Amino acid sequence: MTRYVCIHGHFYQPPRESPWTNQIEVQPSAAPFPNWNYRINKECYRSNSSAPILNAKGLPALYMNNYAYISYNFGPTLLRWMQEHNPDTLECLKEADAKSIQSFGFGTALAQVYHHAIMPLCNARDKRTEISWGLADFEYRYKRPAQGIWLAETAADIPTLEALADQGIQFTILAPEQCKRVRPLGWKEWQTVKHVDTTQPYRISLPSGKSICVFFYHGDLAQDVAFRGALNNGEDFGKRIISVAMKSGEGRLTHYATDGESYGHHHRYGEVALAYCLKTLVDQEGIEITNYASYLSEHPPVMEAEIHAPSSWSCAHGVGRWSRNCGCVIDPRNAGKQEWRSDLRAALNWLRDRLKLVYEIQVGALVNEPWLLRDGWMKAELEGNLDGWIQQNAKDTLRGEDVETIRSLMEIQRHALQMFTSCGWFFDDPAGIEPVQILRYAARAMELQKQFDGTDFEEEFVQRLLNMQSLNPKYPSGLEIWAGLVKS
Repeated sequence: MTRYVCIHGHFYQPPRESPWTNQIEVQPSAAPFPNWNYRINKECYRSNSSAPILNAKGLPALYMNNYAYISYNFGPTLLRWMQEHNPDTLECLKEADAKSIQSFGFGTALAQVYHHAIMPLCNARDKRTEISWGLADFEYRYKRPAQGIWLAETAADIPTLEALADQGIQFTILAPEQCKRVRPLGWKEWQTVKHVDTTQPYRISLPSGKSICVFFYHGDLAQDVAFRGALNNGEDFGKRIISVAMKSGEGRLTHYATDGESYGHHHRYGEVALAYCLKTLVDQEGIEITNYASYLSEHPPVMEAEIHAPSSWSCAHGVGRWSRNCGCVIDPRNAGKQEWRSDLRAALNWLRDRLKLVYEIQVGALVNEPWLLRDGWMKAELEGNLDGWIQQNAKDTLRGEDVETIRSLMEIQRHALQMFTSCGWFFDDPAGIEPVQILRYAARAMELQKQFDGTDFEEEFVQRLLNMQSLNPKYPSGLEIWAGLVKS
């Protein structure tokens, strides 16, 4: 009478490096640490690789690598930082994935779209590159292809799911509210659902004829962790999960997903609570910890689903939080004051399209498929084979200056992709750290384009920011933000 349990942690921080120095500047709000990456690494990422279980005397009896027992994904840009600044924890992640293959038959780590962009708001080319780069980074680090992938903010629509299936992804994880209707495989009639059965996977049939599996996570358990104090006592929370699991049918899956930073950063000692929770689950007869790939291999979908499209886990208005004044805010007092989001999105879309034309013409004159070249760029870079990848795609043998042209334009494209990191829209004010960071990527992209061929997009780009209104009296509009925070 086995019931299965899977806990997923989405571990992510936005890229914080200056696009001019490639170093993270001092962030006073992260004190006593020099920046937020260091602080969260100490509180969460490293702590979860060795969380103590205490004996009756209050001394550590054993240390748990929590990552070996949970499903998890790490943002690729965060792993790039970790490789340089905390390689020991990165090794623990790899070891946990290897151990999970021995324990479950399948790896527990999931890939992630590379820059944490809101995929339904990306054009088709950027969707493909974000997935390609995320998969390349995953395979480079874990030495195996990814079977599942995490979508930023679980934001999904049908073109996004098509793009995942097109690159061989088998499954992703979505919030329960994203499910629109379900039906048994082979049936014609759909059933609209308010509360989807989260204890099984669902097949999403796509217009192309392909399909992808989706796990809708248990919303109440996720809310317990995020907002209801479940991590105040890990053992009690483990018993809560067991209670939920026992009410499901034999062979069913009880699972939930939250920000991984819940375990130690958002909730102090949350990594210890997670360790106690996992130990409680491991010790419980009739409960088996698993991961998504392993469960899917033994329990293929018998139901299919349709999703609300577009939709996400942190916006009740689809993907409005990253594109318009939808009403979603951190501070309720700021509700209705986010018109700047649509201005920022429109300005960056405009710049992306201008940079795209230059790239397409210049690189297209040298290689057969300039966008295919971009899709494979990350894999070639990680493998140390950029020159080989360039020559492989070239129309003719390239001269040294031609290779440098391609490298220069690809660096512009890298910044153009980073402009759409989701955190730039998530918070309430455009003068915050996150919007300023993505505007710095825009500034660097335009600077590099001007250095390359003299094309200057800055004046027209800034004109498109003039209507942005900030809550910060020192930087009340887009012009002051650009001059005082981005270009300073």
